[in-house]
Amino acid sequence: MPKAAPQRIARVIGIIVLIAGGVFLLLSPLVSARLFSSLWGVEPVSYLGVLLVIIGLGAISVSYYADRRLAGQASGASPGPSQGSGLNWSETTQQYFELFDHDLGRPLRRILGRERELRAILRASEETTDPEVVGLLDEIERQVPNFRLMMANIRVLVQLEAPQAPATPQPVEPAQVVRRIVDRYTPIATESGKQIVWWAEPSEFGLVYSDSSAIEHIVTNLVDNAMRFAESQVEVRITKNPTHFFIRVWDDGAGISEQYQRHIFDRGWTPEVARREEKVSSGLGLFIARTLARRFDGDLTIESTANPDPEHHTEFMLSLPSHID
Repeated sequence: MPKAAPQRIARVIGIIVLIAGGVFLLLSPLVSARLFSSLWGVEPVSYLGVLLVIIGLGAISVSYYADRRLAGQASGASPGPSQGSGLNWSETTQQYFELFDHDLGRPLRRILGRERELRAILRASEETTDPEVVGLLDEIERQVPNFRLMMANIRVLVQLEAPQAPATPQPVEPAQVVRRIVDRYTPIATESGKQIVWWAEPSEFGLVYSDSSAIEHIVTNLVDNAMRFAESQVEVRITKNPTHFFIRVWDDGAGISEQYQRHIFDRGWTPEVARREEKVSSGLGLFIARTLARRFDGDLTIESTANPDPEHHTEFMLSLPSHID
């Protein structure tokens, strides 16, 4: 059997485990809702999915690292970032994670498309739809974007761990980036009985020079967070001054107390941690969002008023340099 066989086997196993983890994460709320009566049953299945994704990524990374090490030994040189493909561990993991993220995106889009087709058929039907069926469809509508965001957060987290050369700003239309995100979340808002709106000041916002993928990832995390906690309204507003542009994401949720605000950007922290309760999220989204903002010489801040104040709300503000002379 060729020497490379163990690495190929590990690679195939890693891919299978990664896909299995993705399936667990997508289906856990649907399967667990039927098997368990509380969130304590749903969360372990979700955690198992996350664990499988991490194991799969690890196996794939190890297999490629082993290939490079064997190649280095065969050539009589020690492996290093400058040999072979010139990629280090983090860069290799990043490349293959992006590939699998893209491949998993296609079945997710099909699942979401079929869910919306079924919902349209049920609405057109004269028969009364079972509330449990509607609830399951709503859960699919919510969980598919959550799964996409989780995969994107893991990808960006790997990217942030890798040493990178300073990014070269590229022309970006932030208004179009925001529009895409709002369009993506509008069906979720509609099904949840909420409204999401956005506007730019000035309306013809024009170009800035920044990083489109970083802006999209940061704002997606902020909008997803706002959608989960808003009572009825989410607003996204884009403004600018001569040196910077700003994206504000506002929601009319219960707000965040001042003692929690100082920790909201900590890695892995959520209010449940302070209360010794079960976490309902990883606590990575806001940490990644602010880390990305600062990597591009910007910042992410929070302003919030909590219940019982009648003006309770939360607003995150992303500021980034526009790099326009």
